[in-house]
Amino acid sequence: MEILSMENWWGAMGNAEKIYWLIAVPSTVLFLVQLILTFVGGDVDHIADASDHDVSFDHDQGIGFQFISIKNLVGFFAIFGWTGVAMLHGGKTIGATVFISAIAGLLMMVIMASLMYYLGKLTEDSTLNLSNAIGKIGTVYLRIPSKRSGMGKVQLNVQGFQTLDAITDDEEDIKTGAVVEVTNTINNEVLLVKKQ
Repeated sequence: MEILSMENWWGAMGNAEKIYWLIAVPSTVLFLVQLILTFVGGDVDHIADASDHDVSFDHDQGIGFQFISIKNLVGFFAIFGWTGVAMLHGGKTIGATVFISAIAGLLMMVIMASLMYYLGKLTEDSTLNLSNAIGKIGTVYLRIPSKRSGMGKVQLNVQGFQTLDAITDDEEDIKTGAVVEVTNTINNEVLLVKKQ
């Protein structure tokens, strides 16, 4: 009985209304799946890079305003579809329905892009500030040549465990495995260290 009433309901619709229903339902399901994944941590748009962090990030401005993205397109089609269904059900013309549903979908894209942009601005600043390393103790990872004649690497805990470039003013090379103290930074890019 239920199936027959669904067939009657579907059969009574015009082609334009069927198209809007076929756009609205799947895009709404996708929108809800994206929403759930965002809240449970399955959102993969911003996977952290697990690579070596030997680079200075002083000028990293993050991701700017992104109008066209998968999330925004799904939101566009969801609002476009439901607006079209509502307008056709209300007896509006196809031309007016397409125009207003397209405007509603574009407005949804602007809202979602703005929301993502401003939420991105609220995230924690993870820029590595080498001045936080001054006074810290670390271990030489790659030999550091004496009297600033070359660069080595030091491992230490500053804003998380880091492997960073280092130089020294010491008279002798500092060998791998030696314990060093950070005395200063050069241009917020290289550590100046001395052997402990």
